[in-house]
Amino acid sequence: MGQSPNLPVNPDVVRWAREESGYDVERVARRLAVKEERVLAWERGQRQPTQRQIEALARFLHRPLGIFFLARPPRLTPLAAEYRRLPGVQAGHESPELRLALRAMIDRRERALELIDELGEDVPRLSLRARLSEAPEAVGVRLRAASAVTIDSQLAWVTLGQAWAAWRAAAESMGVLVFQFPRVPLEEVRGLALLRTPLPVVAINSKDGPESRGFTLFHEIVHLMLAAAREEGPALEERRTAREWMNVERFAEAAASHALVPEELLRRILSAEVSRQGWDVERVRGLARRVRISPLAMATRLRSSGHMSWPQYHAWREAWDDVVSKLPPRKGGFATPVETAVSRAGQPFAALVIEALSANRITSTDAARYLGLKFEHFGDLSDHLRDAKAGRAQIDE
Repeated sequence: MGQSPNLPVNPDVVRWAREESGYDVERVARRLAVKEERVLAWERGQRQPTQRQIEALARFLHRPLGIFFLARPPRLTPLAAEYRRLPGVQAGHESPELRLALRAMIDRRERALELIDELGEDVPRLSLRARLSEAPEAVGVRLRAASAVTIDSQLAWVTLGQAWAAWRAAAESMGVLVFQFPRVPLEEVRGLALLRTPLPVVAINSKDGPESRGFTLFHEIVHLMLAAAREEGPALEERRTAREWMNVERFAEAAASHALVPEELLRRILSAEVSRQGWDVERVRGLARRVRISPLAMATRLRSSGHMSWPQYHAWREAWDDVVSKLPPRKGGFATPVETAVSRAGQPFAALVIEALSANRITSTDAARYLGLKFEHFGDLSDHLRDAKAGRAQIDE
């Protein structure tokens, strides 16, 4: 068999693709099983990669092969101009995994807007606003009312999966696209918000536990509400100090906790509880289980309402962090290809794709690419969406 031919790629584009994807030379070289000097030679135009090497590079960086033959690197909007500021994440220095996830979310949102336009439908719009001058509890009350989730229905949830499905459906009904993203460490980010409108995006790390996703979701929606009132901007434009930003984060945490646990619900579950008994981990855990939220969300709610003092909260948080550090890694359960696709893209987006396909607005190839799902599974996807719709209608009744 002859040697794979060298290809005249643009060295500037090779370097741009690697850097824009967030990888250093060492990691690319290791993945392609070549020396670092070889990758640097490609980027300097001193050598050309073989066809197999450039194909492997395109797959690794998730770029179309043709991009490496452009006359100049593409000009793209910086990713940090799309998402809200994230604690611990420096704008422009996101991990390769997070950068890939962000690109997928941005593309999916653009596809959703295109499909809505193709189908002649109205774009849902998030109408909620929030200002930092407001009391967080007032914002939480407004957000809970918009969710249309009743206290009785929340207390009737049997599983954490039911709770997450209900919170996600509530957010989607408000005009928010809710995605989940894989392969990003929780230590980097649990959730984020894309601040573009209409159809802003909240994305949840799929490594997060089901009991925590509702709190993360509503926390991110509060950031969308603040952005809608021009109280915050994308990460690239944020100029607050770390201390100032922490105050914004605490505002969002408090507002989200009030949305998840309204005052009436808190009174019900506290009933005979007396704060002077102390707030150990198990006590807060027990309260959290009753309303299907995370212990951290419950502790935040108790603190924001004055049932737990700041010193008590800090002591509880230290004890909780110790418990979490000793927990075994969470193992993901088995999910079918359809369940995985819907989990990541959300039911509204999946339904849009099916509707556009049925109306011959897109091809089967497009549909499969939009959802990352083989076309052979689309029959199961239609059944899944129909069953989910019926289930939601039964709950509403």
